[in-house]
Amino acid sequence: MSGLNLDDFGNLIERPDAGVRRDAEERRERLIAPLGSLGRLDELGEWLAAAQSEVPVKPIERPRVVLFAGDHGIAQLGVSARPAGTTGRLVRAVLDGESPVSVLAHRFGTPVRVVDMAVDCDPAELPEDVVRHRVRRGSGRIDVEDALTAEEAEKAFRAGMAVADEEADSGTDLVVLGDLSVGGTTAAGALIAALCGTDASVVTGRGGAGIDDVAWMRKCAAIRDALRRARPVLGDQLELLATTGGADLAAITGFLLQCAVRRTPVILDGVVSAACALVAQRVAFRAPDWWLAGQSSGEPAQAKAFDRMALNPLLDHGVTVGEGTGALLALPLVQAAAALAAELPERPSPEPGEPEPAEPEPEPATAEPSEAADDD
Repeated sequence: MSGLNLDDFGNLIERPDAGVRRDAEERRERLIAPLGSLGRLDELGEWLAAAQSEVPVKPIERPRVVLFAGDHGIAQLGVSARPAGTTGRLVRAVLDGESPVSVLAHRFGTPVRVVDMAVDCDPAELPEDVVRHRVRRGSGRIDVEDALTAEEAEKAFRAGMAVADEEADSGTDLVVLGDLSVGGTTAAGALIAALCGTDASVVTGRGGAGIDDVAWMRKCAAIRDALRRARPVLGDQLELLATTGGADLAAITGFLLQCAVRRTPVILDGVVSAACALVAQRVAFRAPDWWLAGQSSGEPAQAKAFDRMALNPLLDHGVTVGEGTGALLALPLVQAAAALAAELPERPSPEPGEPEPAEPEPEPATAEPSEAADDD
């Protein structure tokens, strides 16, 4: 992994412009809507202004859904409600417009991009633009072997960076990030448990499709075994991704960091994107300032990761389907915040010499007539 120095991201990534954010806050005080009346929409509008380095904020006009796809060998243990090696079906459903994220993206007018990193199928079954970044067919079984070789981890990480550059260069102004995987939440749980220093049972959830109690116990055991292998390599984030991540997770981590370098805001979706964000935070502590937590999926590992990064989910609707669906549901909220911050008029300024309009004074309370007065 000598060709990639992760320390460079710490120097390249800057926080969103704090001075511009103060300007946005001052402008908000002058808008016709009473201060505080728009709730979290105000905070989102100011965050976007800082990310764009522009006041008033520009509308979000070219968002895109980006989904990284991969199969995970750990799914062979029955830790998922879906059969092992069937991520290709999820990819095909998205491409054919038959998945929840496809339906919503069509309704919102948002294009969807699928990036195959480790789908366990013949690449000829998928379009060339989907498979061109593929690293391998499926990632290794992380309870007993590494997910990737060192070379594959770096290749996947660089592929994620390249996708981020392609999106920034094409004019994408906000990314809705998600994943398509079978077994991915198990790998994500192992990463989050390792980085948060917690036990497997604390981070083991039911996954997007939901699993029964027996499968949950298998999943918990798999994360426990993967966690033993992850702890010795915590000091090297790329090696950690190679040991207990996967090609799709390594790519998402590289994508998130390069999006922060290119000043491209990202809405995170489920536990997989949360795990990758947590790895990326270890690489560059300023990077989370460029991300929004789109939704709470109910996965305990996701909640732990968001808490560690001080990210407060925008929505909590119980959406567990994955595929970027929950994050996409948050997109209209972010677009609404941008529109209000940009288009609400300011209060009219008083004419020269005219005093500022005073706040109306409350009317004095009228005393109720007493019984004595009634007697009079």
